[in-house]
Amino acid sequence: MANIGKDVDTLNSFLRGEISAVETYRKALGHVSDDRARGALEDCQHDHEHRVEELRERIRKMGGEPAEGSGVWGTFAKVVQGGADALGEKAAILALEEGEDHGLHDYQRDADQVHGDARRFVKMELLPAQKRTHERMSRLKRTLH
Repeated sequence: MANIGKDVDTLNSFLRGEISAVETYRKALGHVSDDRARGALEDCQHDHEHRVEELRERIRKMGGEPAEGSGVWGTFAKVVQGGADALGEKAAILALEEGEDHGLHDYQRDADQVHGDARRFVKMELLPAQKRTHERMSRLKRTLH
């Protein structure tokens, strides 16, 4: 039973990161006018929104209370995006790619901190989805140069 509490804590950490990602994409979309780039950002935002819902559902099924906000991750997102706000579209995309790096690292680092079905959920659903959004932003960043 002790594992369930720790698993919920870890999943809530992932949830805060996903909420932060959604907030950051929402802000960045206000600075991107290129249609192709906007489409990629909107797709990534929707992917993160989907992960927010999946994580909330999983945490509730485990008897936990899903995090409501992004917490420290939101502060990180605001700092990163603040620089992008001042510098425009290219900086916004670079900030998002940096956020995707951070999210990927979190999933890779903490996937083994959860147990049983929660571990399978992280490794088989969340991590591959994060890799896809990370790659999408990396490709978009490369097209900017």
